[in-house]
Amino acid sequence: MRGANYLIAATAMAAIATPALAAPVPLLIGTYTGGESKGIYLYHFDEQTGHIAPSPVQVTSAENPSWLTLSQDRRFLYAVDENGEGQRDPVGRVSAYRLDAASGRLSFLNRTSSLGSEPTQSSLSKDGRALFVANYSVSSDPGGTLAVLPIAPDGTLKPVSQIKTHRASLVNPERQASPHVHSVVSSPDGRFVFAQDLGADRIYAYRYDPSHPETPLSALKEQPFLALPPGSGPRHLVFSPSGKQAYLTLEMAGQIAVLDYAEGRLTLRQTLPLAPAGFQGKVGAGALHVSPDGRFLTVTDRGTDNQLVSFAISPEDGALRQVDRRSVEGTEPREFAFSRDGRFVLVANQHSHAVVVFRRAPDTGIVGEKLQDLSIDQASDIKFVQ
Repeated sequence: MRGANYLIAATAMAAIATPALAAPVPLLIGTYTGGESKGIYLYHFDEQTGHIAPSPVQVTSAENPSWLTLSQDRRFLYAVDENGEGQRDPVGRVSAYRLDAASGRLSFLNRTSSLGSEPTQSSLSKDGRALFVANYSVSSDPGGTLAVLPIAPDGTLKPVSQIKTHRASLVNPERQASPHVHSVVSSPDGRFVFAQDLGADRIYAYRYDPSHPETPLSALKEQPFLALPPGSGPRHLVFSPSGKQAYLTLEMAGQIAVLDYAEGRLTLRQTLPLAPAGFQGKVGAGALHVSPDGRFLTVTDRGTDNQLVSFAISPEDGALRQVDRRSVEGTEPREFAFSRDGRFVLVANQHSHAVVVFRRAPDTGIVGEKLQDLSIDQASDIKFVQ
């Protein structure tokens, strides 16, 4: 009996001394489906080792679910189906899914037209009542638009209720012959919405009024748009942790722009190159995200550069100071994501058909060794569920 009691006590002490293994974190990957990919892939990510499990837990069939938007409460997922002329489905669409936040599994709810071609990005209003969709539209006719889709209480998408169109800059005859809305982002307080139009070289500003659920957007009279350098091609925008600045990728110029923000008004303060001095290759500023601790901004430069470029964010005025450049070890880094603790960064290298995991130092923002190269055809977006 004494031996049995000792064994029980020893087992209990060992359980206390040995920390429980962290559960794997659900990870969703959106893809383009013109090749081998089938839709949205659910994987498990190990936050201790920084590795993605080699096999998907679930594959949700869809046509070109290239961008994934999670609801704030993690109950729903919205995916733009980036379809257009010449594809299996020529109609741009948006799909709604019920999401199990614990497991990451998806259940299809409904799908509706985005009333535009190649919807490339989407975001939710801060109150969760509307989905803003950026219809990029590769072709000049009809050109890109901003579409508003009301969301029903059960998470399903209602048909498009409002469309906003812009005027192209015509600076670059190949890429700016028509508007190309590339992203739509709400202000930190949710009162304003900004549409980044690559074809117009402008950021268009709208007031968001939820009391008009079908037509919640109205142009600002004070500053209906921010004009950017001709031919720069604005792409994606994020706000600083303080909300007093915003950062914008200028895709065609291969630059990151620093903007000051106050009450619906954006002001261009500075532009910084992403490629190194003397670089003669093709640039293509793409995705950008603020690190989980709010201290760093990381940006992708695509083209023939294919780098992750990291900047320290000044806590005083939001200014940027470059701290790191690192090859993505692949081509066309479409999107990326930080792990929750910032110790890892996952990059979707679209044209080299892989999601690459790198170790990262949260205290310095420097991206280190490559840990994994997960083969997945035309990966385009990465979202951690939790």
